[in-house]
Parts: sequence; C-alpha cells; structure tokens
Amino acid sequence: MAADPYTTLGVPRGASEKDIKSAYRKLAKELHPDTNKDNPKAAERFSEVTRAYDLLSDKAKRAQFDRGEIDAEGNPTMPFGGGGFGGGFGGGPAGQRGFSGGFGTEEGIDLEDLFGGIFGGGSRGGMGGMGGMGGGRARGAPRGANVNYRLAVPLTDAAELNPQRITLSDGKTIDLKLPPGLEDGTQMRLSGKGEPGPGGAGDAIVTIQIQPHAFFRREGDDLRLDLPITLDEALAGGKVKAPTPSGAVMLSVPAGASSGKVLRLKGRGMTRKDGRRGDQLITLQIALPEPGTEAGAELARRLEGWSDGRDVRGKLGV
Repeated sequence: MAADPYTTLGVPRGASEKDIKSAYRKLAKELHPDTNKDNPKAAERFSEVTRAYDLLSDKAKRAQFDRGEIDAEGNPTMPFGGGGFGGGFGGGPAGQRGFSGGFGTEEGIDLEDLFGGIFGGGSRGGMGGMGGMGGGRARGAPRGANVNYRLAVPLTDAAELNPQRITLSDGKTIDLKLPPGLEDGTQMRLSGKGEPGPGGAGDAIVTIQIQPHAFFRREGDDLRLDLPITLDEALAGGKVKAPTPSGAVMLSVPAGASSGKVLRLKGRGMTRKDGRRGDQLITLQIALPEPGTEAGAELARRLEGWSDGRDVRGKLGV
C-alpha cells in the first residue's frame, strides 16, 4: 500500500496548492533519475513522490482522500459505506440510506454508483443475478498511469516562447505552447495524454530542459552577449550587426567605445510570467588582429612611433 501522500511530500494536510507544488518540485529535482543514475532507490522514491503529487494536485481526488473515500493509490477504501448485509443495506451515515427487498433503487440510491467501484464498467445486465448493475465507467476506478517526458528547448525558443513539437508514446505529435516565465525544470501537464485506464487516461508530464546556447547566456530574465568589434569600429563608432533571439539587428556603437562597455537592447531577453520581456545586455569586446597576420602587420605599421601617454591604471593605485 502506498504511503500517505502528505507524508511522502513532507507537507501538512492543510498545505496550500502552492506549498504542495513547491515541495514536489524540490523533491523531484533531488530525486530525478537523470541525476541519480547509480541510485535505484532514488528512482523508486521519485516515482512515489510523483504519485503523491498527482493525487494531491487533483482537487477532487485530494478531497476524496481527505474524506477517506480513496486510498493513496486512488482506489476506493470502503465501497459499501460501512454498512452490512444483515436485513438489507443499512447503518451507514446520512446520504447512504439502506435498502431492502432485493437489489433495486430506493430513495434515490443509484446502484451503479454503489457497486461501480467494485465491479467495474460494462453494459446493463452484464452482472446477471445482480440485477443489471455496473453500467458506464466505474466511479472511483483508477486512472491510467502518467507518462513522463523530457523536452529539450533551445534558449532562443524559450525566450521567444516558440511552440515546440513533441511526439507522445502513442506516436501522436502535438505542438506544445510554452508558458511565460519558463524556467529550466518547468513541468507542464497534458491532461488525458498518459496511459489509458478504467478510470480514464492518465496525464503526460513534460519537463522542460532549456539548452545552453553558443553565445547567449541567461542571467535572470536578461540575456547576455559578448560582441566582438574591430578597432576602427570602436574608434569611429557606427552601426554594427548584432544577433538577438528573434534575429539580427543593427546596433549603434558610440565613438571611442572601450572593451567591456555594455549596451542594452530593451525587451530582447526572456519572457516573464506577466508577458513582459527582459533585456539583452551586450558587452563590447575589441578584437585586435593577430600578430603575424596581414591585418596585424598593417596595424603595427600604422601605430609605429605612436604611444598613448595616459595613466589608465592610476585610479587603481598602481
């Protein structure tokens, strides 16, 4: 029997949805199989934590569990409501009135509701001597298993929230819309896209993995970029081409720019939860020609006999 889901996640019974989600995300990061390849117990514990979260994140199931109607695995606990068979069904609490005189319907009791969790679905009359109980899908029957996926998303796509195509275990392909505020490790739930089951299909749980980029670096909601410029461009200033997640733009470099100068492109960073964008911070790097090359030799000839007499390190006390 599965452990109490509250105990599994380490939260009290009155925990808020936010606390439950926070506890799950913390444990999932610690126990994920990808980071515990040599620890099978961690993988087992990861599955237990995921099952507990699946139950407590479903408002209806959580309410049923808190009332004692289902166990930690989502199965009915007391399908007969605590009543007995002596002299008919009776002795239950209000709303579970008994009936006698054979299997029938009395005072609004629906026998399919009463027996569905035990005998499963099927057409009326399929129970023979039970008087046609069990029509339709069984209430309280367990859903199919959830299926976990990992989706690698390029950093530029994460910034622009470009839809991502994912192929599910049944071979179907869907375009997944990325949510604002996307982080590495964000989990997205696709309802009913998991394994089929008597109580309905489970869900698909997609964990987002944002991939590193060749030259963009994420810093909170901003993106950083080191942009090489020539000495001529630094001295004279002017327009230079610079990459952004949505494509190249023309960047204005001020005359006399030094290496390390940071220029800001508004709204070219990551998309926040409120839909606004962070910025792109571009650090200029003056790229001098390599010695021994034709360009290097030309620069040396131009600077021959010239010396910059400024005390550029004076403010450092040296």
